[in-house]
Amino acid sequence: MTASTMTPTAVKEPTAARRLLTAPAAGPFAALVLASVFFSLSTDQFLSGGNFSLILQQVMVVGTLAIGQTLIILTAGIDLACGAIMAFGGILLAKLAVNSGVPPVLAILLAIAVCGGFGLVNGLLVRLVPLPPFIVTLGMLNIAFALTHIYSDEQTVTGLPGPLTALGKTFPLGRTDVTYGSLLTVGLFLVFAYALNGTAWGRHVYALGNSAESARLSGIRVTRLTIGIYTVAGLVYGVAALLLVSRTGVGDPQAGQTENLDSITAVVLGGTSLFGGRGTVLGTFVGVLIVGVFRNGLQLMGVSSVYQTLVTGVLVILAVTVDQLSRKGTR
Repeated sequence: MTASTMTPTAVKEPTAARRLLTAPAAGPFAALVLASVFFSLSTDQFLSGGNFSLILQQVMVVGTLAIGQTLIILTAGIDLACGAIMAFGGILLAKLAVNSGVPPVLAILLAIAVCGGFGLVNGLLVRLVPLPPFIVTLGMLNIAFALTHIYSDEQTVTGLPGPLTALGKTFPLGRTDVTYGSLLTVGLFLVFAYALNGTAWGRHVYALGNSAESARLSGIRVTRLTIGIYTVAGLVYGVAALLLVSRTGVGDPQAGQTENLDSITAVVLGGTSLFGGRGTVLGTFVGVLIVGVFRNGLQLMGVSSVYQTLVTGVLVILAVTVDQLSRKGTR
């Protein structure tokens, strides 16, 4: 046998272009670009700085919820209670500041902490009992919903102090007015993108989503990690509550009734697998924008809201179908 026949075949490393094209967010980003081009050609109002700022304002609350939802879905879980937890956090911080005389900043911190407490309880039940995330968060949805209506006495809280609505104010960016809340949402996406891609904690999250047992055998403290992820998600929902209150200017007990499904929609459209272990926070940001662009563009075209919902449903089914087919193709 000659030396040449014994030389192993070199494995070609994928090029940067190939890695970009095969990234989970590549397809959603292409869909976002195509949708933007379509609506730009369909209506003159779409392609403007003011309209893009409006889209960001419309999606900042759901987008923030979707960050926490992404963390949980990456572990192969799901959170049906995120919208209800956010609604309770919004009512809590509004009533503390308006009715109880608690300093606004302290009211905000307490509300965020309580939302984190909801997440902590979810994590404890999922990991220590253990119960399926679907069941735990379904039950928590009803608990948070009931507590919101009991605590608010079905009354909308008005007359909020300035710190509670500060994130709803705007600042000029070029010729466009942008809200501080939109800037905070984008900042949160960047922070969690780094946390997932640039830290050991993020690598552990992906490992947990791929296989909890393999993660445990590799030395990862799975129980502590899972509880921590649900708690962090709850804290993020508390920030979403502040954004909601700052955008609407009131504490509304009717808020958050569809945001749980909207956040799941954004995560799925952004390329995160419902089976766990694959996806990115930046992909979720793209998914949030896809939902915002479609709803905004269809509204500018005069399309009824029921058809906007129909289109969103079709997009979700397509996204999950693509994920399932891609998983089969890698086996």
